[in-house]
Amino acid sequence: MQGLGNDFVLIDCRDKENGCQLSGINELSRRLCDRRFGIGADQLLLLYPSKVADFRMEIFNADGSEIEMCGNGTRCIAKYLWDGGYSDKKIIEIETLAGIIRPERVDGLIKVDMGEPLLNPEKIPVRISNESRIIDYPLHIGDKEFKITCVSMGNPHAVIFVESLTDFPVEHYGAMIEKHQIFPKRANVEFIELLNTSEIKMKVWERGSGETLACGTGACAAAVASHLKKLTGRNVTVHLDGGDLYIQWDVNNRVYMTGPAEEVFRGEIEIQG
Repeated sequence: MQGLGNDFVLIDCRDKENGCQLSGINELSRRLCDRRFGIGADQLLLLYPSKVADFRMEIFNADGSEIEMCGNGTRCIAKYLWDGGYSDKKIIEIETLAGIIRPERVDGLIKVDMGEPLLNPEKIPVRISNESRIIDYPLHIGDKEFKITCVSMGNPHAVIFVESLTDFPVEHYGAMIEKHQIFPKRANVEFIELLNTSEIKMKVWERGSGETLACGTGACAAAVASHLKKLTGRNVTVHLDGGDLYIQWDVNNRVYMTGPAEEVFRGEIEIQG
């Protein structure tokens, strides 16, 4: 499945005795997500029953690391559940490591209640002391100094505004920032070009997956950072390489993300070893 070109291998693990209860799931994710020797994807999504919600989702990056939350992946899981007739609820509750996420159907798109953004450095987490929020913090990377604004949407994000994204070396700087020592759990890195008070353009380097065409939690973090810096209002259209996401940071402090999701194909793969 894919959401704005952010693509996933989705495995339905409900009621299966031997389909997904694998001790080597990290290696499986690396193999399935490999675009030459596997199926090819940014991330692996596993769907399970839940004791506290309607369903549970586990998410693994292309490098095999497990992550807390994925906005585009949540929309894809929700579409799979609705299209397959596995839920007739307008709003589905999906358990993740970041808490319970609630996607709902809205005018042919999927709107997700992404919860409240976390701005405290310890909760993001970021190793920067004596700051209640990280806004425009100077970070030296290679030959440049970037001003980073940090937000957690259940996973850590470093948002950076640049004058232009045209020919910007996302991979070069994104890889270094992701693994910088101030991020104990690494970081997703969003590079933002401000278009106007209601639109931004974004390129993203995802932790554990590299540069991707879209990132739902990243778009949310970018919209929050844009408003914190007084550059935009609370409703922001985020233009990504894969398409647009519509982000609302409501006055109730919850962030809502709206966008599409699509099934690309179904199939079977034999795993050797």
